[in-house]
Amino acid sequence: MLHQSLTINGAVTNTDTISNFNPCLAPRITPPSPPPTTLSFFFSMNHSTKQNPLLSSSSSSSSSLKHTTPVFASQASRVTHETSPSKDDVPVHGLSEVIVGVLGGGQLGPLIIVLRFANLREDRCDVLTVEIEHVDVATMEMLEQQGVDCQPKASTIRIIQDKYLQKVHFSRHAIPLPEFMQIDDLEGAKRAGELFGYPLMIKSKRLAYDGRGNAVAHSEEELSSAVAALGGFDRGLYVEKWAPFVKELAVIVARGRDNSILCYPVVETIHKENICHVVKAPANVSWDIRKRATDVAYKAVSSLEGAGVFAVELFLTGDGQILLNEVAPRPHNSGHHTIESCYTSQFEQHLRAVVGLPLGEPSMKTPAAVMYNILGEDEGEPGFILAHQLIRRALSIPGATVHWYDKPEMRKQRKMGHVTIVGPSMGDVEERLKSILKEEGSDCKAAVTPRVGIIMGSDSDLPVMKDAARILNMFGVPYEVKIVSAHRTPEMMFSYASSALERGIQIIVAGAGGAAHLPGMVAALTPLPVIGVPVRASALDGLDSLLSIVQMPRGVPVATVAINNATNAGLLAVRMMGIRDADLLAKE
Repeated sequence: MLHQSLTINGAVTNTDTISNFNPCLAPRITPPSPPPTTLSFFFSMNHSTKQNPLLSSSSSSSSSLKHTTPVFASQASRVTHETSPSKDDVPVHGLSEVIVGVLGGGQLGPLIIVLRFANLREDRCDVLTVEIEHVDVATMEMLEQQGVDCQPKASTIRIIQDKYLQKVHFSRHAIPLPEFMQIDDLEGAKRAGELFGYPLMIKSKRLAYDGRGNAVAHSEEELSSAVAALGGFDRGLYVEKWAPFVKELAVIVARGRDNSILCYPVVETIHKENICHVVKAPANVSWDIRKRATDVAYKAVSSLEGAGVFAVELFLTGDGQILLNEVAPRPHNSGHHTIESCYTSQFEQHLRAVVGLPLGEPSMKTPAAVMYNILGEDEGEPGFILAHQLIRRALSIPGATVHWYDKPEMRKQRKMGHVTIVGPSMGDVEERLKSILKEEGSDCKAAVTPRVGIIMGSDSDLPVMKDAARILNMFGVPYEVKIVSAHRTPEMMFSYASSALERGIQIIVAGAGGAAHLPGMVAALTPLPVIGVPVRASALDGLDSLLSIVQMPRGVPVATVAINNATNAGLLAVRMMGIRDADLLAKE
């Protein structure tokens, strides 16, 4: 038997060696308030072919549950759930434990817990949670009646596991959704097509995830084949009006036992063949869109019962609407990046929530992160070879962390693991991802992303502006130099300023010679800090350039330095970046 114990705010106890244990799969535990508390985690796996009674009978068709029906259990500190605990309820000396059972059969269980092989029947289970919603909810309801503490509640699982019922529930709570309706026969499907138009999204009510259970009919003639692909009307189908989305977004939401709610930053999810392929954190959308997405996610989770982590998937439409797609009552693929990128991972957060510990800080501790799912590219051994080649490249990339799920069987499009890359900007981490994927034009050693853009309206400004480049070279800061004129090439200037942030540029140093509009116009087009350098011209000795910069209207800030002093502009850029770069600051 293998056993691992972790201690919160105290000494590590009862720790044995775990063979083949990947420490990056274990939750990081952040110290809460005293008293000292021990967290022990357990894992129980039924290797027989007999169905676990807590798993839905229909779940045997799910490939992720086909061969084994794991039940995870973790042991955590005893936490009293009363709002005003008495002195006797709070342990002062010694340790007490709560056993958390984690019901499910996928890769998320080991990400939540540290492993121990044990017999769950021999262990008391104080709190039961899930790592997949496709379980026998009737049994959960029975357990709740018998006094078992289920988090989230069985009522929530019942709502979520039927996607049509889920849509009905959220519509009753005034949460924006694509229009939908149940269909029971081909005539009903045709009426839906007439009402919603084509393309028409047809979905199974149950057991639909990772692209399974979805089919698109582009015309009335395709309805029959789409329905047949989903197993027929007896499977239980409904339709949704096609959502004309421009981006798919997601928000991980944590809800405590005291109904406190914290939201992680909004992320963008990129799907291929209906399977999550890449997650970008944070999403490159406006503050207003982020707020609306967070508000919808908050409202959706508030309408459900129970504690835990919930993943809220959303559509962003071309006219700026946020529509709810679906909710998962558990840690989710769109939150895997939090292990490396956030102060509290979604997995640690889930355990905190279900046992009643204070929720952890959900904000990002790195400016940008991207998560890439390692999907099976081929069947069997050839697929493993391709995956391991990708992993080898990832291990050579700074800021990249590999998580391998150790599944024994490789199949095409099966989730086998993921890679998370963190870095100073989205442009930077995307370049590193390209090098891992060996995309055309990328260097496997990862091309260096410029952090500073040095721009000027004419090459006649270069003798002055090269001093900024010299300073950046001294400090080892990557930069780019571009000729971008506000007058001769306004389209180029617009494109450069609009794309700088996404490409990884952090600061723009803009030379202002002659007409001197470049720094201000660029500052009006980007949220990045702009440092204007007045360049001495033949007519007014650079005074016109200086006055142009310092007289920018309120709302368009531009920093500046003395005339022709690009040296100070380079030093100012270094100091600004040094706020979040200790090594750079130490070089000053």
